[in-house]
Amino acid sequence: MSLKFDVIIAGCGPAGAMLAAELRLHDVRVLVLEKETDPTSVVRIVGLHIRSLELMAMRGLLDRVLERGRRRPAGAYFAAIDKPAPTGLDSAYAYLLGIPQPVIVHLLEERAIELGAEVRRGCAVVDLFQDDDGVTVKLSDGEQLRARYLVGCDGARSTVRKLLGVGFPGEPSRTETLMGELEAGVPREEIAAKVTEIRETDKRFMFGPAGPGVYRVIVPAAGVGDRAEPPTLDDFRHQLRALAGTDFGVHSPRWLSRFGDATRLADRYRVGRVLLAGDAAHIHPPIGGQGLNLGVQDAFNLGWKLAAQIRGWAPDTLLDTYQAERHPVAAEVLDLTRAQTELLSPGPGPRAVRRLLTDLMNFDDVNRYLLEKITAIGIRYDLGEGPDLLGRRLPDTDVKQGRLYDLLHRGRGLLLDRTDLLTPGAWSDRVDHLADPTAALDVPCVLLRPDGHVAWIGTDQQDLDAHLARWFGRPAG
Repeated sequence: MSLKFDVIIAGCGPAGAMLAAELRLHDVRVLVLEKETDPTSVVRIVGLHIRSLELMAMRGLLDRVLERGRRRPAGAYFAAIDKPAPTGLDSAYAYLLGIPQPVIVHLLEERAIELGAEVRRGCAVVDLFQDDDGVTVKLSDGEQLRARYLVGCDGARSTVRKLLGVGFPGEPSRTETLMGELEAGVPREEIAAKVTEIRETDKRFMFGPAGPGVYRVIVPAAGVGDRAEPPTLDDFRHQLRALAGTDFGVHSPRWLSRFGDATRLADRYRVGRVLLAGDAAHIHPPIGGQGLNLGVQDAFNLGWKLAAQIRGWAPDTLLDTYQAERHPVAAEVLDLTRAQTELLSPGPGPRAVRRLLTDLMNFDDVNRYLLEKITAIGIRYDLGEGPDLLGRRLPDTDVKQGRLYDLLHRGRGLLLDRTDLLTPGAWSDRVDHLADPTAALDVPCVLLRPDGHVAWIGTDQQDLDAHLARWFGRPAG
């Protein structure tokens, strides 16, 4: 069977579409298989956090996203504790962007297709076989396809993960929450008063404006249902009456869904030529709004590394750094959502801890620490000993050619050199060079990976060459 594709991606959600676009920047032949025939009709609003907005800016996608979203102030992310963002956040994109999930998926898929990815809908993966040369994928209609690599971005119930036999340890759902957008039949003032009363003891409940005449409703459910089946309007009415003593006359739902608090993390992100990303690798409650962001950031980390492997210049261990870097990040996110879930519980113990943490967040350092965790701008990959900046993302900044992130649109590495003495040399086919003594940078020179993280800091050409080889393989020629 011929290898028509370099990479097959199972799942065209945010992670799958982002990964496809990243791979196409490096001329990798990509096929995306999506089991659903049509895009989802559930218009759930999600939030793009600071780091995800930075990634969009790095690839020239930010303007498209901003046109379709609504900016909101940064802050009040952690367990919905109402604190403003700390001052002086180190980002040009220090806000939350609310955007319907189908819209962000459409924009990322559109971008992938523009770059040359092929997307097939109504195609479900049912089996896979891998050998030393590639992966054979069997579809539900019996067709077999072959590629050099397969990436499972096929969600929490990932078929790819199950076929691999990768463990998915963690906790099953113990509670369930109903969420939707509905109209109400009582005055707004009456709703606001009741919401204030209930949230004194139960922070899980929300009933707030989501547009003209429409309310976003989040209400705890009585048990754990089948997440494959959306709740009904009667389910909402019943749970609202049980909690609030009234159903607020809700009617005309825009969309209705349910979510649980299952929290799981895959044992491994890679088995041979098959990898996992997004919800196929980790699931957690949506508290703090990190799920979509975490998956998109997985794809951003993986894309250039997998492309390097396929293009033939990847160092031997480069693809392994995907799991080494992203697995610990997901583990932290899961712990963060576990903590927030407890802080939202209505019991007296969690309420006492919440009051204490609310006071502690008046300290700027505490508030900043938690916000940087939620928004992923505090991530530091372990790249060895060195200055604190090593392994961190470099914020967008002014350079003589405009903005730093504008230089990363092609998904290549970048040598940002304030000394005007260094060069990427034989790696110039993979790494761009900007000599700019005026760059707003506290160090003389940095080597940026395609994902915007700092891979090296220094002034010595020989040391730079060693790190170019570490991240970008053998020199050309």
